[in-house]
Amino acid sequence: MQFLLNAIRWLNIGTATAACIVMVLMMFHITLDVGVRYFFNGQIVGTLEWVSFYYMVALVFLAFGFVEHRNENIRVDLFAQKMPKSVQLGLYIFACVLGLIFFGMLFWQSLQDAINATQRGEEAMSNFRFLIWPARWALPVGFIGVLFAVLANLLKAISRREAL
Repeated sequence: MQFLLNAIRWLNIGTATAACIVMVLMMFHITLDVGVRYFFNGQIVGTLEWVSFYYMVALVFLAFGFVEHRNENIRVDLFAQKMPKSVQLGLYIFACVLGLIFFGMLFWQSLQDAINATQRGEEAMSNFRFLIWPARWALPVGFIGVLFAVLANLLKAISRREAL
């Protein structure tokens, strides 16, 4: 089981690292565009499209599994804190099972959408040819990461016999 947990951890570290690289690229791209506008009264064509369709999508979805793996998503457990430990564990297991179902469905649907977009060669409407089908793949990658992170947290909670 430890091998599985480590594999999930490294998958989510890899996707979070990719999100960090995307963030640095986005910052560089926007800074360069602002510099070109300020110093040369010009523009880099497609900055808005790149930021909207590629950078922001990858940044959000690729880091999602890492955040879940580290239990840093927002939680409202005001009432659960006052309950007995066994009830907290039961509620946590129930929430994890619901999370597995929910993120499994999101993974499956986003995978189907990414495959269809790739087959169609999906493009965005702009004043130049701008392919957006590659950005569609960030969603299933991110959702499989969060799906595995929920599974890892569920396995850890069951083995420790306490809610995380």
